[in-house]
Amino acid sequence: MNLTMTSNKCHENNENVSCEVVCTHPDVIRAYADQMLSLDRATKLADLFKTLGDPTRVRLMDALAKTEICVCDLAELLGLSQSATSHQLRVLRSSNLVKYRREGKMVYYSLHDNHVQELYRQGLEHIDE
Repeated sequence: MNLTMTSNKCHENNENVSCEVVCTHPDVIRAYADQMLSLDRATKLADLFKTLGDPTRVRLMDALAKTEICVCDLAELLGLSQSATSHQLRVLRSSNLVKYRREGKMVYYSLHDNHVQELYRQGLEHIDE
């Protein structure tokens, strides 16, 4: 993003872009203070984004966004060991992003629900804009 304003208050990409004076607007603060995300919810959301901040986990999510897949096939598809794949799936499972089902000796993973599918889809849309 390239910011340039005619008043020369804002310049190029890496420069801090913020108010030049401290001036709060009490009406804005009053209007939104009770709508702010609680620290607990903000922490949970930040943890979710941290979980998604790993390329291997994102690639697992990509595979699972397409279909339910067993751990063996996921490992082969991503070029990982089964142990490494299982570890990453455990991290995704602890954030309720994926779920599994056991069929005999096989374990199949899929995205947890439509919310996760939509989160993934919107993330891709955002980076592709």
